[in-house]
Amino acid sequence: MEKMNPVERFLRYVQIDTQSDENSGMSPSTAKQHDLAKVLSAELKELGATEVVYDKKHCYVYATIPASRGYAKAPTLGFIAHMDTSPAVTGAGVKPRLIKKYDGKDILLNKRKNIVMKVEEFPELAELKGQSLIVTDGTTLLGADDKAGVAEIMTMAAFLVKYPEIKHGKIRIAFTPDEEIGCGPDHFDVKLFGADFAYTVDGGAVGELEYENFNAAAAKLIVTGRNTHPGTAKGKMINSILIAQEFQSLLPTFENPMYTEGYEGFFHLDKINGDVEQTTAEYIIRDHDKKLFEKKKETFARCAEFLNQKYGEGIATVEIKDSYANMRDVMGPYMHLIENAKDALEELGVEPKVVPIRGGTDGARLSFMGLPCPNLCTGGANYHSRFEYVHVQGMIKTAELLVRLVETYAVKKK
Repeated sequence: MEKMNPVERFLRYVQIDTQSDENSGMSPSTAKQHDLAKVLSAELKELGATEVVYDKKHCYVYATIPASRGYAKAPTLGFIAHMDTSPAVTGAGVKPRLIKKYDGKDILLNKRKNIVMKVEEFPELAELKGQSLIVTDGTTLLGADDKAGVAEIMTMAAFLVKYPEIKHGKIRIAFTPDEEIGCGPDHFDVKLFGADFAYTVDGGAVGELEYENFNAAAAKLIVTGRNTHPGTAKGKMINSILIAQEFQSLLPTFENPMYTEGYEGFFHLDKINGDVEQTTAEYIIRDHDKKLFEKKKETFARCAEFLNQKYGEGIATVEIKDSYANMRDVMGPYMHLIENAKDALEELGVEPKVVPIRGGTDGARLSFMGLPCPNLCTGGANYHSRFEYVHVQGMIKTAELLVRLVETYAVKKK
């Protein structure tokens, strides 16, 4: 059999701009996500997938790789990846560059703008010396999150169709929009998907497996001030910008993304906008531990209460809305998904690493919607950044991992 290689697909997919928009209020949040959905739908039909459904309203793509003869009673296994890219950095005009044999040194991404990806700042690069990488030109993100996962699933699908001697049950595939803004499962049809369980292919370094994610909330601080001429402002002016700064200073200094790792949660000030009259600050609150998560939300509210006591009732108001929960709470009966993935990685010569997701995936919400759905690696790194890259050998190993998993769950018809 030929070796699977998702690179050609990946290089095509990343040049399709699919950036989502958390402020649009639409579903999908951007019409351009349909551009990739149409491509994937057509490719799935062309490669021989069945039951290809393109949800033209909400921008989901579903498909089936039928079970091998005699394996129709095997569990139906699903694989899911998202088509959108992060709003944090533009995804328009992506210019991917393949480095065939990385020398382990700093990578000059853009000579004209002097944009350099430095090993000192990204020390994991040193471990990839001699490997192949795909990088950006430093002006956009790459889109490995999650077009690497999309390419790997598509490569698996094409491989299974081409080599029918590989034994597997029914395989369901889905590509979703708006994962980056937390809306990927909003219109996901779990019943139509029809899998017994699934994996999202939306992780990082090759070998990483994840079934724990943050409990997450979106929080907003609104500070209402009072403006007056600064020359006669004593006792009259209330500067909302300064009070918003004071609010930030009340939060625990080291419970901040810049200082946390592993299972440590945080408060993250993501956006701030305002003037003397009114300032709005948008935060995300994260913690793996449910009790600590609830405590963080209480702390956020108490900081506003303190400022209201100090400056006057109604000066600071907060809005807190839960986004998703830790899928660990429902994964207990389905740990075979992790154990089988660990075994498959070891068979491929890759050391498995079970790590907590310092974020969320579609799988987090889908697991609570009745579709157990841990997360697999893709080979990508530095997501949501112009320094994003993907490890080619890691992509190939991930595609091979998907095939191993479908073989694992093949239970011959009795």
